[in-house]
Amino acid sequence: MKPIGTPLSTHALRVMLLGSGELGKEVLIALQRLGVETIAVDRYADAPGHQVAHRAHVITMSDAAQLRALIEAEQPDLVVPEIEAIATAELQALEAEGAVSVIPNARAARLTMDREGIRRLAAETLGLATSPYVFCDSLTELQTAIDGNADRAPIGYPCVVKPVMSSSGKGQSKIDGPADVTRAWDYAMAGGRVSHGRVIVEGFIDFDYEITLLTVRSIGADGQPETSFCEPIGHVQVSGDYVESWQPQRMSPLALQRSRDIARAITDNLGGQGLFGVELFVKGDQVWFSEVSPRPHDTGMVTMTTQWQNEFELHARAILGLPVDTTLKSPGASAVIYGGVDANALVFDGVAEALRVPGTELRLFGKPQSFVKRRMGVALAHDTDVELARVRAKQAAACVKPRAAD
Repeated sequence: MKPIGTPLSTHALRVMLLGSGELGKEVLIALQRLGVETIAVDRYADAPGHQVAHRAHVITMSDAAQLRALIEAEQPDLVVPEIEAIATAELQALEAEGAVSVIPNARAARLTMDREGIRRLAAETLGLATSPYVFCDSLTELQTAIDGNADRAPIGYPCVVKPVMSSSGKGQSKIDGPADVTRAWDYAMAGGRVSHGRVIVEGFIDFDYEITLLTVRSIGADGQPETSFCEPIGHVQVSGDYVESWQPQRMSPLALQRSRDIARAITDNLGGQGLFGVELFVKGDQVWFSEVSPRPHDTGMVTMTTQWQNEFELHARAILGLPVDTTLKSPGASAVIYGGVDANALVFDGVAEALRVPGTELRLFGKPQSFVKRRMGVALAHDTDVELARVRAKQAAACVKPRAAD
């Protein structure tokens, strides 16, 4: 890694983010505070990260030719994938040519952008505990996987269907019986990041709760990779989409150790540097691997009020080879603010009322277009009592009333 220089000079350390939504925006801010020149890329203009980066570009990131042309023109020192719909095979080719370094590396980007790659790595290569699963290329195959046949035991009902490539729960649904199968297939096809025509169906695990274990691979004082963990984050999802999170999630010492062992196993295999969001199901002392993303996690937005270094700062420091500190500052919680309307521009009423709730903060993302269920902001609350923080985060979020601009 070359030294950090002065942005917009010949000595600048340049980092390109592929995907510049609300999470990417915070990563860009964290990088800029460390003197990095930033380049924000997204599929639409005026994305949140575009509004803060030194330069912004709009391309179809799943188009290999467009992606290569932009990287060759900008010549970033690091490329940081922040979404799933990226031509990861082209990133691998560019990395192999020595044209760019990918965070955490191009192989990890390819595996984690595709649920099939990461699930087969976790369950079949590493032997980690997961839910039973089958990959399906058609509605008929989905129904057969659920019902079973002579060659395979049934997944059964209830079960969960997800596109092999999507984010933030898009296209994900629970199937409770035969009447839900066609609807779930159609929803998965509509919700995938790219037209892949392939889903994973998973047997339903009767878990007590699910967590995100933010896992950081950084460079230690001896110059060798080291792994550190944030306190576990509990969260609630509705239709696969996160609506609130809190930190720390109370769990048994054995379940916490098993969670860390699973997270270390998967991230050691993926390698590289940066922050990983490892999603796990927990029941008592039992732990199952669910998913991993090699970047900040939406549930981890709570760390903006709970940790001395939030997940975005941890990611920025780790990818630059700098020391990290995962220490908890205070228990806290987050609650999502949805757009509530379909509109090209929003105004937000109730901001002052929200910030009068004790111990709260807001992040309004600045997305240029609103949908009823599009995440447009988040309320944060801290308190020594995590349950009180949850109440206050939801109270603050409820105060904010987005509406279409006149």
